Order: sequence, then C-alpha cells, then structure tokens
Amino acid sequence: MRYRITHTTKYAYSEPVPVCHNKVHLRPRATIGQTCGLFRLIVIPEPIDVETEVDYFGNSVEYFSLVDSHRGLSITATSEVDVSATNDVANSSISPEWETLVEGLKSRPPQASINDCLFAFESDYAPKSRDLAAYAKESFTPRRPIVEAALDLTARIFEEFEYDPRATNVRTQVDEVLANKAGVCQDFAHFGIACLRSLGLAARYVSGYLRTAPTPGRSKLVGADESHAWLSVYCGELGWVDFDPTNNVIPTTDHVTIGYGRDYGDVCPIQGVFVGGGDQTLSVSVDVSPIE
Repeated sequence: MRYRITHTTKYAYSEPVPVCHNKVHLRPRATIGQTCGLFRLIVIPEPIDVETEVDYFGNSVEYFSLVDSHRGLSITATSEVDVSATNDVANSSISPEWETLVEGLKSRPPQASINDCLFAFESDYAPKSRDLAAYAKESFTPRRPIVEAALDLTARIFEEFEYDPRATNVRTQVDEVLANKAGVCQDFAHFGIACLRSLGLAARYVSGYLRTAPTPGRSKLVGADESHAWLSVYCGELGWVDFDPTNNVIPTTDHVTIGYGRDYGDVCPIQGVFVGGGDQTLSVSVDVSPIE
C-alpha cells in the first residue's frame, strides 16, 4: 500500500507569543516493511531554519524556533509512504515461551541487545506493579508461546476496556486506566506495555497512523483520522512484533509507523515551549489516503 499522509496542527493565542521552540516527531520511520519516499514540513510563520536529527531510538526529529511575535502557529507535515506486509507472525507455535524471554533479558550478558533490554524497564507512562502483573498473568500462563499470550492480552484489553476519549487525558496513569476500564489508544498501549514489563518482558510504544478509508467490506478502524498508538513486543528470534489493542489486530498495511519509544513522552508528535500567548486553542487534523 502507498499512502499520502497530511497531519496539520494549529495553535491560536489570545496574546502575542514573542518566542517559541519546538520539536516534532512527524516523519514516518523506515522499517522492514515501510519506506518514506517524500516528507515535507511547512511551518507558518516560517522559521529561520528547520533542523533534522535522529534521536536515541532511531526516529527522525525536526527542530525549529520562532523568534518573531505571532498570535498563531500552523504545522503541516505531508508524507508519502509505502507499506508492505511483513512475515506472518500469527502462527504462535513458532514463537518461544514467554518465560524463556524473561530469563534471556535478565541473563548476564543478556541474550538480547542492550537496546532491546532497555524496553524491559519501567518508564513514566508505563510503570511496573503487582496489579498489572496479575492482570497479564491471566494471558501469560506457564510455558505459553509469547505471540499467543500477547494476542490473548490484546484481545482482553479490546473486549474489557471501553474506547472513551472523555475518560482520560495525556497525563492519565495506567492504574487509573485499569480501575476505570476506559481510555484511548495511547492509554491501551501504555497499559499493555506496563503489563508486559511487569512480567519482565520488553515492550515498546509505537506512534503512528491508521488509514482513513477502510478497505471494501471492512469497517473503519478506531483511531483513524488522528494520530494512533499501539505496542510492540520483543519476541526473541522473531524480533519485534506489533499488537494493536484498540482494534484487536496485529498491524499490517493499515498502520503507518512514525516512531518507537519507551512511552508517549519519547515520540510525542509535537512538543515545545513558548513565552506569553495568554489563552490558547488547539486543532489537529489527520488524513491518511491510499494512493492508487
């Protein structure tokens, strides 16, 4: 599949903003099944310069600053991305038992790379706890293959939690998500990651998009027309396998990856600081359209 993606974010301020500094994760990442052929970032008012760097996790990051007074800011990222289906991992019989991976991550030296081991540690949005481990163990029964267990956990989150944008905000913690059984894709990704890390497994946060228009005969996935999030699990020789608990699927060609991180804080689409501004309003629009 080839997609054209347009992501526009607009800020309006009640008072002038004399200066602001911004950092954006909006460029689709190169992965085994994904290539980005075009990326264009348009900022209004126009900054003096836009710098592109690669962060610790291998994601592309753009930085820019505005030093002239302004009452509004518009950021539009346009991308063209090719996405292909990778190897079928749904056959869980070929995946290792999850306890084997836990022991491998703890061994000295670890049987995984240092970068893979990093995702077994807790982070701000995905801490470890006994309650989370207990929830996960209903799926991660003894000697169960990792993919089979992760699929079961994904299905349980999908079935037991309600998608409700009013239930949470960007600062909601996973213990609240567990207590209220409600949230959005970001919450479900953090919850799943925290459950897996509480067992000693490595899991990472994936920021990205979903195709806007469903394929014929299929209903539209939850989270389309906006930024989306899911999780990826370290599965030993299989590498990293993605799971989308919001839609109870293993992502294939409907999902476009922007970046990987420990949690949302590492790959937030737009981060910044500004001086002044008074009250502000924010609007975001995302369109992911297939290119024939």
